[in-house]
Amino acid sequence: MLGEVTHVTLFYWRHKILAALKQIPTEEFQGIVEMDETYFLFSEEGKRNLVERKPRKRGGKSKYRGISNDQVCVLVARDRQKMTYSGVLGRGRIKTTKLDEAIGGHLSDSNVLCTDSWRAFSSYANSKGLAHYRFKSDGKQRVKGVYHIQNVNSYHSRLKKWMDRFNGVATKYLQHYLAWFRFIDSKEYENTSSNKKNMLVLSCLFAVKETNVHLRQASYSC
Repeated sequence: MLGEVTHVTLFYWRHKILAALKQIPTEEFQGIVEMDETYFLFSEEGKRNLVERKPRKRGGKSKYRGISNDQVCVLVARDRQKMTYSGVLGRGRIKTTKLDEAIGGHLSDSNVLCTDSWRAFSSYANSKGLAHYRFKSDGKQRVKGVYHIQNVNSYHSRLKKWMDRFNGVATKYLQHYLAWFRFIDSKEYENTSSNKKNMLVLSCLFAVKETNVHLRQASYSC
């Protein structure tokens, strides 16, 4: 208990606020857009009677090597003005169709994409007629003039470090945490009263229909 409020109630209040924050739109990207995916372990934390596997210890790890359906793909796209999209795209490797659903509305033919060498990015850039610079994961060539993916990789690093404090989160709530991080990263982690108030005010600008029961019974579907 915290005063007269239980930690369970606080948990659901948190997610009602985050459900609003995830509605903050990503504006159209300008100029160079760095795009890369990262992966989080698929988690059904809090769910009883798991069907696909035995329960893991908190945090846990995948039983498979490499990328598999045990992992959830998160795409991050970020321009040089720090406009950022971050979203859950599904389980396993990223797919070209999912890319268009996620960020197609934020790109124009004036954008230049910078990505790693995964073929889904190349296929997507070709299908949209976008200029595209690719960087192999071996890191031998990290920069081509003004083109690189160092900003988006740095964002991944900050995101993963911040997420570590939760020791794994249920995948059905992952998009909420991505929205939370996007907000605090834009405020440079300044833990000020002004930023806290701004977060609460922003959360009041969007309609939230989630109830405690809806949040508790929600499930992740890719």
